[in-house]
Amino acid sequence: MTDQYAYARSHAPTWPEEFAERYRAAGWWRGETFSGMLRERAAAHPDRIAVVDPAGEGRRWTYGELDRRATRLAAGLHARGIVRGDRVVVQLPNVAEFFEVVFALFRLGALPVFALPAHRETEIRYFCEFTGAAAYVIAAEHGGFDYRELAATVRDQVPGLRHVLVTGGDAGPFEALADVPADPPADGPAWAEPAPHDLAFLQLSGGSTGVPKLIPRTHDDYIYSLWGSNELCGVDENSVYLCVLPAAHNFPLSSPGTLGALYAGARVVLCPQPTPDVAFPLIERERVTLTGLVPPLALVWTEAAPGTPYDLSSLDVLLVGGAKFSEEAARRVRPTLGCTLQQVFGMAEGLVNYTRLDDPEETIVTTQGRPISPDDEIRVVDDEDNDLPVGETGHLLTRGPYTIRGYWKAPEHNARSFTADGFYRTGDVVRLTPTGHLVVEGRAKDQINRGGEKVAAEEVENHLLAHPAVHDANVVAEPDPYLGERTCAYVILRDGAAPVKPVEIKKFVRTRGLAAYKVPDRVVFVDAFPQTGVGKISKKDLRSAATRTAEPS
Repeated sequence: MTDQYAYARSHAPTWPEEFAERYRAAGWWRGETFSGMLRERAAAHPDRIAVVDPAGEGRRWTYGELDRRATRLAAGLHARGIVRGDRVVVQLPNVAEFFEVVFALFRLGALPVFALPAHRETEIRYFCEFTGAAAYVIAAEHGGFDYRELAATVRDQVPGLRHVLVTGGDAGPFEALADVPADPPADGPAWAEPAPHDLAFLQLSGGSTGVPKLIPRTHDDYIYSLWGSNELCGVDENSVYLCVLPAAHNFPLSSPGTLGALYAGARVVLCPQPTPDVAFPLIERERVTLTGLVPPLALVWTEAAPGTPYDLSSLDVLLVGGAKFSEEAARRVRPTLGCTLQQVFGMAEGLVNYTRLDDPEETIVTTQGRPISPDDEIRVVDDEDNDLPVGETGHLLTRGPYTIRGYWKAPEHNARSFTADGFYRTGDVVRLTPTGHLVVEGRAKDQINRGGEKVAAEEVENHLLAHPAVHDANVVAEPDPYLGERTCAYVILRDGAAPVKPVEIKKFVRTRGLAAYKVPDRVVFVDAFPQTGVGKISKKDLRSAATRTAEPS
């Protein structure tokens, strides 16, 4: 049998040993693993509630129960041939099984590949093919969508996919997740648990090319981002974290997120829908102390809070990230929700910045924070990589103890995205304040940040070009007061093509198996695209045109 872990690790660039030694010596890397972390918390307080799942008949799993469930599921998966280094695509909504599954995989040393509930055939097929996934874990249905049908299509196209495991309903032609757990051997598990420097999982990057890159995270580096976040966000064993965004997103996973809360021995409450009518009763009932939202949701909450009958007084901290939070909107948080705003600016590749809880209000509402670690190295550079003075706007480069050194199986992309000395080119345009806070000014890459969801223009353009009536297409961002940015597709039709309406173009893209958030918000037909002086298409001019003609959402 192929050594799956050796294969996985061989495709994951890592930190040079001199940096690894430095981070261990500084105490950032503590030599912990996710499996060991859960076992330690369960031993320390087995009867404390770890996970609350209101959608799952009000389930309340203790740390002891979560630990036992993870061990039994790991034993069942191992009996089915899931071993250290195997990749397993996990596409689950906010349900307790999400944690049972990922901790079982952590325990085995298998690698979760975190997919989102919104992903559809195009994305899931790619994840399974590219990673050589051994298994795919889904909910039967969620949000009116049948994931079993998606799984059947993907399995037909990916012969190497050995297992599809289903929770939350009839498994259909697949195996029910509930039938997998088994008692481990009496003399101990039949597998060796991972080491702190081992790969823990593969996270997804939004990317600007349309092909999602996979981000290899280790136990050492990711766990540091958890406890480092906990210290800055005031998370301890008395905290109650409400998981509002999809659990597999990096933001609600680690900033400080559900894994940060579990690291602290706190309680995680899963929110099945992010709307105030669902979330506000949970805040009152569970005495939630902190949660994280993207800017569009934060706007909805601040509008709904003054008229709510629910008691939100337990909420101490609202983290807002995923996209830039406008100053005007940021100023509404404390008056309407009665809590401290903590702005978060980070990326699944690593670097995370927070405004501090004791920062002046003006700093909180006008900046996107400072890095977690003293060892987070920040450079703001011009187009030729020359460092710029404080206060000038430029490209953000970074390296540090929890920022990756390269994407998984992507040597050509790594050559473009990382400098020779290991700095990650984030694609963000920022300026640095004299206090060390970052102010995000925009994106340098051809990417739209649609309410925290990253949309690669190139990917959508490729699908538009598949329409028989489309000659050429360019997708750009246009401003939106609710989402921050939304997508505008400029389309040139083929000569002699039958008349087609914008709604038909949108419908065509939707049927191509893309996540709904990638379907263009607006389609504009044009005769030609503006060009630069050297004859290239000017996306800058297209963005300007989209901004001038944007309609209220």
